[in-house]
Amino acid sequence: MEGGALTQHRSGTGHTLPGPVSEHEKDIDRVLITGDEILATVAALGARITEDYRGKDLLLVGVLKGAFVLMADLSRHIRLPLEFDFMAVSSYGAATQTSGVVRILKDLEQDIEGRDVLLVEDIVDSGLTLNYLLRNLRSRRPASLEVCALLVKAGIQRVALDIRYVGFEIPPEFVVGYGLDFAERFRNLPYIATLKPSAYAEAAI
Repeated sequence: MEGGALTQHRSGTGHTLPGPVSEHEKDIDRVLITGDEILATVAALGARITEDYRGKDLLLVGVLKGAFVLMADLSRHIRLPLEFDFMAVSSYGAATQTSGVVRILKDLEQDIEGRDVLLVEDIVDSGLTLNYLLRNLRSRRPASLEVCALLVKAGIQRVALDIRYVGFEIPPEFVVGYGLDFAERFRNLPYIATLKPSAYAEAAI
């Protein structure tokens, strides 16, 4: 990773759930990154991006569905004129590990030739999906193409990647919250968390 993570979270560390446990939090095992930690890191990323892209024609490209929360929060901390576009890809389905087969479900709505493009990702694990997207976007001849990822799982990338902006480096565990889901649930949690084994068992029934 080119930029390096702003924060590292090691396996075994965690936080208790903030306040009373709601119905959709009963499956949470532990909170890995709190909402306050996320917001502070996103603000710092936005400040870095603001400095790096002054005077440039910046287009944020969010990778749906997972990056929609990060995209919204990050953009409010970038003090520059911005344009937005989105791509939707699939490599997980309802599974907890990427299949390695990437399908584009929604493509960009505008031409990126000659544009400064920042690809906004929720999480990078194997790196296969991101590598596919970068090759695809580079073929469209942007002026520049960089990546901002909230989370990078440590030590499991199967391809070499240069990720300029990284929020957190985390252990290689399946996580949910802040846009990340399991079987389309948990995206609205304001923190990053792991799930109890019973949550996976219930989904398999």
